[in-house]
Amino acid sequence: MIEFLQEWWPGLSTVNKIYWAIAIPATLIFVLQTILTLVGGEIDGDVDFDAEGEGAFGHQFFSIKNFVAFFTIFGWTGIACTDAGMGVMSSLIISFFAGLLMMVLMASVFYFISRLTSRGNLEIKNAKGATGEVYLTIQAKRGNIGKVSILVQGSFRELDAITDDDQDLKNGMVINVKDVINGNLLLVSKS
Repeated sequence: MIEFLQEWWPGLSTVNKIYWAIAIPATLIFVLQTILTLVGGEIDGDVDFDAEGEGAFGHQFFSIKNFVAFFTIFGWTGIACTDAGMGVMSSLIISFFAGLLMMVLMASVFYFISRLTSRGNLEIKNAKGATGEVYLTIQAKRGNIGKVSILVQGSFRELDAITDDDQDLKNGMVINVKDVINGNLLLVSKS
């Protein structure tokens, strides 16, 4: 193996040596990052050049993971291009754009993955207009605070409710949410 390397390395052109010198360490770091990501480890620190803040694409673009991916693809594409007989400038341009494309793809993946997260906070105003069921009796004309079970933000919730109806709303009755009062109390009516 060592004899092969001693014959192979000096036989490479300067451009190929540069591509190999970039591809091998970048690939090793890329594989290490991938393994650590799969087992829950982390060796990434984002370099944030984005002034817009959360939700903008830039904060996902300039990161260590993306730079490692760029150099990995850049190196291997350069090796493939020079082995295919392309000139130095052609292989450099193709390698650069292949690396850039990889950065864009990785930034897109991380951006869209981050958009999948859920805060889990209930925005009670989203209950307005929802249909639900009385859980604990609600007395007529705001006589007491009862409870209703409604689907809000994709999950069933039991929330406090009052009614302006003339009759009590008994357990199991279907109701509609008319309004949200004081930010945490539902005004409901028989459906």
